Amino acid sequence: QLFSNEKYASSTSSKSPFRPPSKDRQLRFMEKDGAFPVVFQKPPGDWSPYLMDIFTTLVEIRWRVMLLFFSLSYILSWLFFGLCFWLIALVHGDVGDVHNNPCVDNVRGFTGAFMFSMETQATIGYGFRGMTENCIVAIIVVTVQDVFSCLLDTIIIGIVVAKMASARKRAQTVGFSRCAVVNLRDGSLCLSWRLGDFRGNHILEGVARAMLVRYVKQPQGSIAMSYQDLHIHNKDIVLATPATIIHKLDPGSPLYSLGPDDLLGDNFELVVSFTYTGDSTGMLHQTRTSYTPADIHWGQRFQEMLKMGKRHYKVDYALFNVTTRVPGPLLSAEDIRPHTTQKCTNTNGLPSFHCK
Repeated sequence: QLFSNEKYASSTSSKSPFRPPSKDRQLRFMEKDGAFPVVFQKPPGDWSPYLMDIFTTLVEIRWRVMLLFFSLSYILSWLFFGLCFWLIALVHGDVGDVHNNPCVDNVRGFTGAFMFSMETQATIGYGFRGMTENCIVAIIVVTVQDVFSCLLDTIIIGIVVAKMASARKRAQTVGFSRCAVVNLRDGSLCLSWRLGDFRGNHILEGVARAMLVRYVKQPQGSIAMSYQDLHIHNKDIVLATPATIIHKLDPGSPLYSLGPDDLLGDNFELVVSFTYTGDSTGMLHQTRTSYTPADIHWGQRFQEMLKMGKRHYKVDYALFNVTTRVPGPLLSAEDIRPHTTQKCTNTNGLPSFHCK
């Protein structure tokens, strides 16, 4: 009965993974791209978490907001110091008397003061407007503007560089397979998924993790979350070629008693991650995704995508998400364990492939 017609996965090749019956879409704990659909409700007007770490806030804002902040920071600073130079010229009498020795040459109004402010901060130096020795206050303002300009340039350049070198960008080039599969490996049921680096510069060290997240609605309307770590057979990975992450469904696994029918009716989410250091920048990165029961395909395996050439190993990433049906029991690991723990042989005197 272990491999009866009702409990047997055919070995027919399939490029379209098995899909369960359609259900109403449930809210995920984590999206496939690794984002969490969580909204924090803070007290109205409380912006202290964002202001206390203003640098991180500016790094995480969108590029269009960053470009707006970039432009406004310079324009407003030009206007502010231009206003200061105009007030100095107004108090000194440069605006009303063209024959007066000015604090700044050729600054007789607000437009000239704004132009001088922009030329000073941007170090343009057209040679038409320039500082004189007639006003010590104007000299102090120019000095303050020069120091402020260096500080502003440092902040803007640092934020732009941090956004361009964001770990999230590198994480998008390291991906997990769209689905996970359950099949027999060495006589034991195993849950596995794929991990690959789509760039040429390989990741030489990384750690894979997996966690089972369950969420249950309470009668009061709240949600109780539980987290269980899954033991991974090969968590330390050298990602020079695509790797298959394996979790054995042994008695210590939270999925030990789940069969294919129970799997579709269960409510959990498998959150997987890969933490690694980029070899080009030395920065710490993390790629993550999640699998719901509908994303786990029973009785299938991933197609081989690694071949050996004469001078190189060849990886066909077109097969990264392609699965194939394989023979295997459509029973939980708990149900097949009484059969697999028996010492048995087949008619040829050799150990049966479903016996341990």
